[in-house]
Amino acid sequence: MYRRCGFRYEKKLRAIGAARIAGIDEAGRGALAGPVVAAAVVLPDKFRHGRLNDSKQLAPELREEIYCELSNDPQISWAVGIIDSIEIDRINILRATHNAMRVAIAALSVPPDHVLIDGLPVIPFPFRQTAVIDGDCLSLSIAAASVIAKVTRDRMMRDFCAHFPDYCFSQHKGYCTELHLLKLHEFGPCPIHRRSFEPVAQPLLALEGLVEAATSPARRPRRETSLPIPAA
Repeated sequence: MYRRCGFRYEKKLRAIGAARIAGIDEAGRGALAGPVVAAAVVLPDKFRHGRLNDSKQLAPELREEIYCELSNDPQISWAVGIIDSIEIDRINILRATHNAMRVAIAALSVPPDHVLIDGLPVIPFPFRQTAVIDGDCLSLSIAAASVIAKVTRDRMMRDFCAHFPDYCFSQHKGYCTELHLLKLHEFGPCPIHRRSFEPVAQPLLALEGLVEAATSPARRPRRETSLPIPAA
């Protein structure tokens, strides 16, 4: 059944006393190049937006428009955390993603009472959290974080394209597309490629796998998981 992105999770938390709720999401976790970017966003109680949704479901032009609306609204508090490809290779992408989320939440001007995280729980985490599968489609707070993270990273990748024009980063944003793999096979990895990712080490093999790949697997069932702060 279709469920519109809204404030259902935020309302449940406010009913038990959590006044300031932050949504967190990331962009770039599956890319072969560039950083992973996480955003934390706190929306006002009466926030409304008819077009805000998971950033992956929005056209690039609309994403940019919504980003400008969110980032220029004085009632909205937001921050980003960025972990570069060198650190991703050093500690692995999962830890890097979690670190980016911790950096983002720590950068908020006022700490939240509770955090809504897209996907699975982040352990350890400095605030009480509720992890929501497909949260960027269900929670406006997470959807807003999704847009902030995605547009921030896309802008960074366009800047990288000016430094490394052979790879066409402005077109694929570092993800595993046929064009990217062709460029990777032709020129080899550049300084922002993630050396720990197998397609970077074996671009020709990855290109063959992309051609043979089946359709993407079904989305996981939606659920939420709440975790209290562990006792000291």
